[in-house]
Amino acid sequence: MLRPMEPSPRPTFSPAGAGGLLVATTAATIGVGSLIGWAAGKWAYGALGGAVAGLPAGVAAVYKRYGDALK
Repeated sequence: MLRPMEPSPRPTFSPAGAGGLLVATTAATIGVGSLIGWAAGKWAYGALGGAVAGLPAGVAAVYKRYGDALK
């Protein structure tokens, strides 16, 4: 006959994993911005632009990864 269905496990949220993903994404974006700024002649402006763009990108990456666990 049919086996009883088991509920699917709820996704887990790891604060350390979320923080690591946030830091890694922000650092990677700062690095890319620094490279673009270096090519343009002002790496500090590129790093600043990367930091400004990296924070929302990091938050979006964490939400994409852990969004199901937060619902």
